[in-house]
Amino acid sequence: MNILGINAYHGDSAAALVQDGKLVAAVEEERFNRIKHWAGFPAESIRFCLEQGNIRVEDLDHIAVSYNPKANLSKRVQFVLTKRPSFGAVWDRLRRQRTVLGIKEKLAEACGCGASDIKAPVHQVEHHLSHIACGFLDSPYQEAAVLSVDGMGDFVSTMTAKGKGTDWTVLDRVYYPHSLGFLYNALTIYLGFPNYGDEYKVMGLAPYGEPEYLDLFRKIVYPRGDGFELNLDYFTHHKEGIRMSWESGNPKVEAFHSDKLVKELGPVRERNEEVTKKHENISRSLQAVTEEIIFHLLNRLHEKAPSDNVCITGGCAMNSVANGKITLNTPFKNAYIPVGAADNGTSFGAAFYVWNRILHKERCFRLDHGYWGDETSDSDCHEAIEAAGVPGRTFEDRDELLEYVVDALCAGKVVGWFQGKMEFGARALGNRSLLADPRRTDMRDIINLKIKFREKFRPFAPSILADHVKDYFELDDESPFMEKVFKIREEKREEIPAVTHVDGTGRLQSVTKESNPLYYDLIDRFRKRTGVPIILNTSLNENEPIVRTPAEAISCFLRTAMDIIVLGNNVIDRSVPDFPETTEKSEARAS
Repeated sequence: MNILGINAYHGDSAAALVQDGKLVAAVEEERFNRIKHWAGFPAESIRFCLEQGNIRVEDLDHIAVSYNPKANLSKRVQFVLTKRPSFGAVWDRLRRQRTVLGIKEKLAEACGCGASDIKAPVHQVEHHLSHIACGFLDSPYQEAAVLSVDGMGDFVSTMTAKGKGTDWTVLDRVYYPHSLGFLYNALTIYLGFPNYGDEYKVMGLAPYGEPEYLDLFRKIVYPRGDGFELNLDYFTHHKEGIRMSWESGNPKVEAFHSDKLVKELGPVRERNEEVTKKHENISRSLQAVTEEIIFHLLNRLHEKAPSDNVCITGGCAMNSVANGKITLNTPFKNAYIPVGAADNGTSFGAAFYVWNRILHKERCFRLDHGYWGDETSDSDCHEAIEAAGVPGRTFEDRDELLEYVVDALCAGKVVGWFQGKMEFGARALGNRSLLADPRRTDMRDIINLKIKFREKFRPFAPSILADHVKDYFELDDESPFMEKVFKIREEKREEIPAVTHVDGTGRLQSVTKESNPLYYDLIDRFRKRTGVPIILNTSLNENEPIVRTPAEAISCFLRTAMDIIVLGNNVIDRSVPDFPETTEKSEARAS
């Protein structure tokens, strides 16, 4: 049984293949076309998934799309009749909705066949049902409460459910125009971070500030029953819509805050303007009220669906700071956030919805790692090094390679690490990573300013051996997808300053030998040498999507100040005597 799942014409366009109830491949289109958060049709991703499954498009049994223009139709009509939004807003939404109707034609075009050759039916799965399927059906829990919360999908921003086995009951929905994701997005743009997906910058900035504007934000968004509402006086989207352009698939969102917000908070920060204490305080206040609303939703959800377990998904589930506080602020004891909690994960969420809910098959898969993309052989890596015309060294002995890398880390060098299958989702998990010694006080500035070319306030993640989480963090919990931020024990913060944020926290990735044996062994080798079971980990890229191929990894290495890069069992070391001067320069820089 072959089920293709697709997230198309939405940010983080992606495809996934489920065979006989198990995920076999998943990848975002941005990794192929190198345009962050690509929002067009994921043609390359689809071809990759079919290749991984060793099938043709004609062999598909079902196609699942994480979008249903007919969902919540009565609510849509009611909103148009009562709120009377501008014609432009209505037309823009209808135009974007029509794109989903030609899925078979686009699929046939991508795969070089006729639409009539594709016999598989297309299932249009409501956006948040796809999120819930991704979060619950692939979780370790047979029963759980489920929260899906994001910007907007099929006229809904938030959905809660009570799940058991392969089924769930939807409990509540929050409809357009009220959206926690819209709130965070609007303020992100106001704060001078205009790119699609820049919300994580505000989350990183927030700990530098104080919640000076919390009372104001509590007027902008507030609990209402089991959900919440926005004070629409501070926004324009309910009247004018949100102007979103998808030129060449590159998503862009125009500002949609109102003059009232500017009147009370002051002028909009321009993207190249200095970040001031005021901007830090606004960020902190926004993060604080966001957490209050999330905890309100979860506490009300627990009343209706009492359980030790909760699954959280949707774009707002990428708020790792809030995720790390769930067990401290709600009755839930266990929180699961899947890799690809944002819209990319609706690709396999929709596929599992078909497998479990439409076909009524039993659950036979657990999403316990994030490595679902390309894999490059050692020989392919060696060929890429030769093609780049730079000297490389091949290690036949793995232990010797690990010792070489640990030597480099302990010498204060920044190491590119390109191994195995590429990660799915926004975060590098040890296969397409930049690695460094977490004990160095200067390492965060070195990577931000000389390699990533981005804002200096951005934190880095500690990859930690799972058995040692309790030794370094106040909470002992799994975080395999770098999806939770925890307080670092006070006595350990000076030991690992490069991965300790200004508020004493870290967005950890707990690493097990089962999930990634090579990366585990590298961290363990570093532990044996230094006594610290942690390595600084950030994504192997520079203001671009995470690298996919060895050639892209080498290009990133050459145009930055990275010291060495490891590709499979091959190493490029800039310090060797015969290493040539490189003239390649980066054209992308942080705003």
